Amino acid sequence: MATNGMTVHGIDIDTKMLTVGVAVTGVAAFLGLAGTVIVAVTLLNAGRGYVRQMEVPPSERAARALRQAKAVSQAASQAGAEAWRSADVA
Repeated sequence: MATNGMTVHGIDIDTKMLTVGVAVTGVAAFLGLAGTVIVAVTLLNAGRGYVRQMEVPPSERAARALRQAKAVSQAASQAGAEAWRSADVA
């Protein structure tokens, strides 16, 4: 029988070691979470600094790309329609 534990279905469990293991696991989980927060904040700050140094803001670049995509799509649509019309005539 265990001197500082309990017996469950014939298995001797050392409750003191179990308590220490749970405590160490809790501390490790907290430290892991703290490390993750530090990494996330550091990367977020670096990203903000990178965006501030850009000559053209990302929102303006996205708007420009959207305008270009719409223009290309419209031109392609018109070209396709024109090709369809010219094929009907021939």
